[in-house]
Amino acid sequence: MPSVKEYVEIRPTSAREQWCSILTRTPATVGRQVAFLPVETLACLAASLIVNHRKYGGSTAHKAEEPVPTLARLFQRPNSSVLAKMANLDGSRRNGAKHEIEVAAHLLATPGRLSAVYRVILAAARDVGIGSEGLPDFLELADDNSELHLLGQDELDRTEVEVTVQSTSACWLESRADLDERTTERLLVAAVRVGQHRFANEVLRNHGHRCVFCGLSVNLAGSSAARMLVASHIKPWRASTHAERLDARNGLTACPTHDVAFDTGLITVNGGLRIHLKHSLAAAVHTDPATRAAFGRPPLADRLLLPAAALPPRAKYLTWHHQHVYRETPTPTPPLSNERRRSTA
Repeated sequence: MPSVKEYVEIRPTSAREQWCSILTRTPATVGRQVAFLPVETLACLAASLIVNHRKYGGSTAHKAEEPVPTLARLFQRPNSSVLAKMANLDGSRRNGAKHEIEVAAHLLATPGRLSAVYRVILAAARDVGIGSEGLPDFLELADDNSELHLLGQDELDRTEVEVTVQSTSACWLESRADLDERTTERLLVAAVRVGQHRFANEVLRNHGHRCVFCGLSVNLAGSSAARMLVASHIKPWRASTHAERLDARNGLTACPTHDVAFDTGLITVNGGLRIHLKHSLAAAVHTDPATRAAFGRPPLADRLLLPAAALPPRAKYLTWHHQHVYRETPTPTPPLSNERRRSTA
C-alpha cells in the first residue's frame, strides 16, 4: 500500500510509470478490480472539486457528470468505481482507507498543494501520450501558474465553520476510531470549503457565467478575471441547512456591486423574478449620477437575466431574503381620485 508521502509528494518519474501501467490495462470482467494507483486517486480527488459524488447512487452512476465518465474510460473502470473512490477520500464510506483520507485532508487543507500535485500528474500523462481527450485539464490549471482558487470562500465565516465542524466531529470520531482528531477536523473543514466551491461552480454554470442583475459576463477561462463574478447564497450559508447550502437554486451569480447590494438588502427579487430596489436606493438613483450608473435601468435589469435552460431560484429562498434581509414592503399605489377614475373608465 503506498504511503501518504507517495501521494502528496509524487514524482514525475513515478507518475509517468503509473500512467504507462494504466494504458496497458484491460477492464476487469470478473473478480476484483486492480487497486487504484496514486495518480488515479489524485485525479479523483481533483475531480471531487467539480463533482459531488453523493448525487449519484448505484443505479444512477452512469449519469455522473464530467470528468467522471472520462476518468472511468481512462482507468478502465466503471463510473461507480470512480465515485466510490471519491467517497473514500472524503470519508463518507466507513470502510474507506485511512491513508486516503489523510491524503485528502492534507491536500485539501492547502489548495496550493493540490494544485502542484495536479500539475505533476497532468504533465506526466501528457509525457506518455495521454492527450486532452483522454485526460482533460478539468481544473484549468495547466497553463496558469497561480494556485487553485476555491470559489465562494468569502461567504464562509471562520467561526461558523468551526462551530459546524465541532458539532459533527464527535460523530465522525465514534464511527472512525482509526482517525485522529486533527485529521478529522482538517477533513471536515475541507469538506465545508469544497462543498462551497462546488456550489458556487454550479451556480455560475447555471447562470451562464454572467451577473443575473446587469448581465456582466467574463469569458476568460482560467483567468483571475473570473473573480469579477460572485456566486453567493440567497439564504445565507450560516442560516441554511446542509441541503440548502448545496442547493444551486439557493444561489445567484452577480458582479461584486450587485452581490453586495443583494447581500445587504439594498435590492431584492420577488417570486416573479422582478428586481426591486430599496426606497432609499431608488431615490438616490434619481439624484446621484454614480448611483444611477450602477442601479439605474439599465444597467440593472427589470427581471433576473437567466439563460433559457437555467433553473430559477426557489421561491422559499427569495421569500426568506425579502423577510430577513430586504425587510421593506413596496410602497402601495395611491388610490385614484374621482376625476382620475372617470378619465380611466
